[in-house]
Amino acid sequence: MRFLLPLVWALLISGVISYVLSSMAGNPFNLMNTVILAVIVTIAISILGEGALKSESEQ
Repeated sequence: MRFLLPLVWALLISGVISYVLSSMAGNPFNLMNTVILAVIVTIAISILGEGALKSESEQ
């Protein structure tokens, strides 16, 4: 559940961003690029949450 929720949010947010930017540029909406962006964002969130961002009490 802890990895599923960031993926859902990343899909929703990247879908909105991709749709708006493609509409502004006059290009067709590409769902595959949206999914790729969401997976990259989810991986980055997981890496930052698990290791890179530690609080002072955890070190």
